[in-house]
Amino acid sequence: MGSKHRLLPWIESVLQEYSFTSVLDAFSGSGCVAYLFKTMGKRVHANDFLRFAADFSRAAVENSSERLTPQDVEFLTSLAPRPRRFVQETFRGIFFDETDRLFIDTLWSHLNRLSAPKQSLALSALYRACLKKQPRGVFTVSGPGRYDDGRRDLRLSLQDHYIESVEVFNDLVFDNGEPNRATCGDVFSLEPTPHDLVYLDPPYVPRADDNCYIKRYHFLEGLSSYWQGVELHPTSKVRKIRKRYTPFSYRREADTAFERMFKQFQTSTIVLSYSSNGYPDIERLVELLSQFKMKITVHSEEHRYHFGTHPAVSRARTVVTEYLVVGE
Repeated sequence: MGSKHRLLPWIESVLQEYSFTSVLDAFSGSGCVAYLFKTMGKRVHANDFLRFAADFSRAAVENSSERLTPQDVEFLTSLAPRPRRFVQETFRGIFFDETDRLFIDTLWSHLNRLSAPKQSLALSALYRACLKKQPRGVFTVSGPGRYDDGRRDLRLSLQDHYIESVEVFNDLVFDNGEPNRATCGDVFSLEPTPHDLVYLDPPYVPRADDNCYIKRYHFLEGLSSYWQGVELHPTSKVRKIRKRYTPFSYRREADTAFERMFKQFQTSTIVLSYSSNGYPDIERLVELLSQFKMKITVHSEEHRYHFGTHPAVSRARTVVTEYLVVGE
């Protein structure tokens, strides 16, 4: 999911130049940057407005000690007396085969017996398993087997992927000696707790419909709550949930949203992660940030993105310049 992981060495090399103890990652996404901060020994607050993204950070950033035991995994993967059936019935012929859909319903039937940190670990492993099993790693295409090219990820059962993913997330758990936390909420509703540094990686105004997190990962967001309290799009062939509003996704509102966000965090060092394919452009964002910060430094790195499933997304657009704009 996403591709910030490839940029972590560069991000770390840039941010090591700055002195900070506490940090807010306000749009944590996959959690990889928040986890980087944790490995750097910082006190981390990771936040995202998507539930499944917040689960990643609860599992690997907030959680400092709990792991899923072999007994936990055996319990989670054992057939429930009366398993839930939502995934089996709603996504028949759309995502995964019958055995895999039953596995998802079964695991969810057992989740509430685990502690909160273990629930986040269990769900994070399930999200990763679903991404590995789903063709192209996105939920914009339907039909089990439609894109089966013989790759190992498509041949393995979802349960096999899950067992591997549990090991991946268990290996991430460690205690850096700080009271880290993870939350799920809108950036503008975050409590005004001071942080030495605020890392901002907001959604970009999409240049193509393909570049939309909810479109690509709607299944994971629904799965995070077992589709409780979410509305399925009535005409969607893949049973998408309705996209949640964010002003960063609309050209007419993006300027105001960035200005408001910079003002909100003006007492902290601001680090904006941005891309040359975003809107507004980098010059406009530097201009907006200059209203609140005296010193601004722009760091850049060329980067190639590897997602994008629509043929209209040209190869040229996958090569971009990544920026870290630091306001002090």
